[in-house]
Amino acid sequence: MAKTEDKGCRIACSNRKARHDYEILDVFEAGLVLEGSEVKSLRNGGGALTDAYAEIRDGEVFMVNSHIAGYSSASYNDHEPRRPRKLLLHAREIRKLDHKAREKGFTLVPLSIYFLHGLAKVELALARGRRSYDKRDRIMKRDLSRVSDD
Repeated sequence: MAKTEDKGCRIACSNRKARHDYEILDVFEAGLVLEGSEVKSLRNGGGALTDAYAEIRDGEVFMVNSHIAGYSSASYNDHEPRRPRKLLLHAREIRKLDHKAREKGFTLVPLSIYFLHGLAKVELALARGRRSYDKRDRIMKRDLSRVSDD
């Protein structure tokens, strides 16, 4: 269901570590509410999702701890780099995510921010954390499959 491979899509930033640290169960596409200077900064590659996660507050979804660098040509009232940003989803998707995220071990992780037909979108994943031995096992299997392919 990942829209990031579609035509007309330009990835602004991605969270590569999330695919390593979490087992991705379901992926959603959400709109992103941004200020003008944030859009310009993202288009210039000034975003990072390293420690970002999403949480549901009062029936709305917010992306927390994402970093969008300041835009150098912005006026004196530039945006705050680590402010919570609202994500736009349908009400039924929010209810589904809220129900799943309340279960033990599940979290909402942004995988990437991209522009689709000029609009900023977030690829949001419902994920379960991996244990360190699961990560090592996964890396070993990947390396073995590379050796067997040669």
